[in-house]
Amino acid sequence: MNPLQTLSLALGAGFSSGLNLYATVATLGLLERFGVIHLPASLRVLTHSWVIGIAVVLYLIEFFADKIPYVDTIWDFVHTFIRPPAAALLAYAAVSGSDAEWRWGAALLAGGVALTSHGAKATTRAAVNTSPEPLSNWTLSLGEDVMAVWLSWMASLHPAATTIVVFLLLGLCAYLLYRLFRFARRAVRRTPDTYFK
Repeated sequence: MNPLQTLSLALGAGFSSGLNLYATVATLGLLERFGVIHLPASLRVLTHSWVIGIAVVLYLIEFFADKIPYVDTIWDFVHTFIRPPAAALLAYAAVSGSDAEWRWGAALLAGGVALTSHGAKATTRAAVNTSPEPLSNWTLSLGEDVMAVWLSWMASLHPAATTIVVFLLLGLCAYLLYRLFRFARRAVRRTPDTYFK
């Protein structure tokens, strides 16, 4: 893989894994199996029937868990310790034929990107859970699933476009995290006043 393809796969798979790891793994495996994309030899394990089957089953569990307020928050908390390391492992495996600095660089980049997209997803969903209507939660969840599948496909076929898209999405994530933390800080500062009125 050339440096741009390496960067694209690390960014695309990293960002999509932070949103939905199981959709990312299943998408990459199925696209390779049907000849739509060509993964590096070290990632061909994703085409194994067991790997695809497990990824699809876990995706279905996440699909329903993600639609239930507060269950999705618990699910996201647990996956804070799963999504970023898995994204780093995918990127490391993708460039296994490269020099050590490329392998570790890709792993760190993918893990950091996954942590950023996962953090934006988790905090946004926690904020949306305060709303009594379920439509916002369902819409966000479906949007995240579509984004994970689309970025997984893009990362393998359109490296330059993927790199640009992911950098724009990272900027959006940083903005969302900044706004949500400011909102949370204001809410915490107001809370003591309500107890003493």
